[in-house]
Amino acid sequence: MPNVTTVISSVTKEVRIGNGLPFVVIGERINPTGRKLLAEEMKNGNLERVASDAKAQIEAGAQMLDVNAGIPLADEPQILADSIELIQSLTDTPLCIDSSIIDALEAGLKVYKGKALLNSVTGEEERLEKVLPLVKKYNAAVIGISNDDSGISEDINVRYEVAKKIVERASDYGIPKEDILIDPLVMPIGAINNAGKQVMELVNKLQTELKVNTACGASNLSFGLPNRGGLNAAFIAMAISSGMPCAITNPLEKEIMQSIRGANTIMGNDPECSQWIKHYRDPSEQRVRRTRRRS
Repeated sequence: MPNVTTVISSVTKEVRIGNGLPFVVIGERINPTGRKLLAEEMKNGNLERVASDAKAQIEAGAQMLDVNAGIPLADEPQILADSIELIQSLTDTPLCIDSSIIDALEAGLKVYKGKALLNSVTGEEERLEKVLPLVKKYNAAVIGISNDDSGISEDINVRYEVAKKIVERASDYGIPKEDILIDPLVMPIGAINNAGKQVMELVNKLQTELKVNTACGASNLSFGLPNRGGLNAAFIAMAISSGMPCAITNPLEKEIMQSIRGANTIMGNDPECSQWIKHYRDPSEQRVRRTRRRS
C-alpha cells in the first residue's frame, strides 16, 4: 500500500487522509438535492438549516463537511460562498467545496480559509482544463471522478485509465498525487449486481499501481433498495478493509458510524481501541471507574 497522505485544512484544524489512518467521514447533508425545504431556504438566503446541519454532522462524528448549493435558477456561486463563510464562522472543521459549476467552485475557493477539497474533476477534457488550474491557483486538493467524455464504464480497467489520465494531467499543472483523491465511482448495486465488488477491486488497483488515495459517495450503492443504511454500513466497512480512507456519507445514521468505528478498530486504525471505547463503553462502567479513582 502507498504511503501517501492527503492533507485538508481550515485555518486551525488539519485532516489527514491515507492508508493506515482513521477513516475520514465527509458529511453529505449540506446538499439541497432531494431536500426541497433546504433548497427553498438556501435560495431565499436563509442559511439557518445549513448551520444546524453543519453542527449536527460534526457532533455525530464527521471530520469534514461537503458543502453544495446546486439549486436550479438560483445564484449558486453566491449561495455557496455565503454558506462556506457561515460554516467557517461556526466551526474549524475543514470543508469540501462541491459544485458542477466552475464559477461556483471559484467563488467558494475565494472565501475559503485553509486548504479546501474540491469536488470534483472528471476525465473530460473541458473539465480538466477548467478545474485543474483552480486547484493549483488556490492550493486545494481535488476529487477526481473516473469517468470521461465517453461516460461511465462498467469495466474497472477503463475507469482506472481515466483516473490515470486525471493524475497525469494534474501533474502537468504541478499538482502532486497526494492532492488527488480518486473516486472509483460507486454504482447502484440494485442495477449492477457486482458494483460493490468492482469498487473494492478498483480501490486496490488505484492504491497499488497508481499510488493515490481514494474517496467515494457511499450512499450511491444502495439507491433504490430498502434498508439503505444497512447496506451503506456494510459497504463502508468493506471499503475500509480494502483500503479506502474516506467517503462522503451521512454521519447522522448511527449504524454507519458504528460500522466505521468498528472497521477502524479491526483494521488497527484506532490505537488502543480508544475511539471505540469512548463511544460505546457503558456509562455506568465509566462512573464506577471515576469513583474508584477518587477513592
